Amino acid sequence: MMLKIIYDEQIFNITVPEFILAEGEEYFKKLDADLDKGYQMSRTWVEKPNTVQRCQIAADKLLTALHHDRKQLGEMMAGYILSRMPGTSQIKMDTSGDMLLHELS
Repeated sequence: MMLKIIYDEQIFNITVPEFILAEGEEYFKKLDADLDKGYQMSRTWVEKPNTVQRCQIAADKLLTALHHDRKQLGEMMAGYILSRMPGTSQIKMDTSGDMLLHELS
């Protein structure tokens, strides 16, 4: 599966291998368990992130992975997003630094 990331004027296409979606659920559940404890989303503490917020958090981690050339982590975060919000094809990253403004569509 493919996920398009738009950041500033750059476009990144992340290809998520099928095996990550099929075999990554254990990792995704661990991430969900961590997020169940709450998360600092930019300036806002979110006690119980909903599905969209969880995917915005994963998108932020994906962006960090891209900046640090950590392909495997990027694929895992993209896989998490695709598993939690099926049908998502692109993410427009907010450039102001507020992960709550990342747009998933």
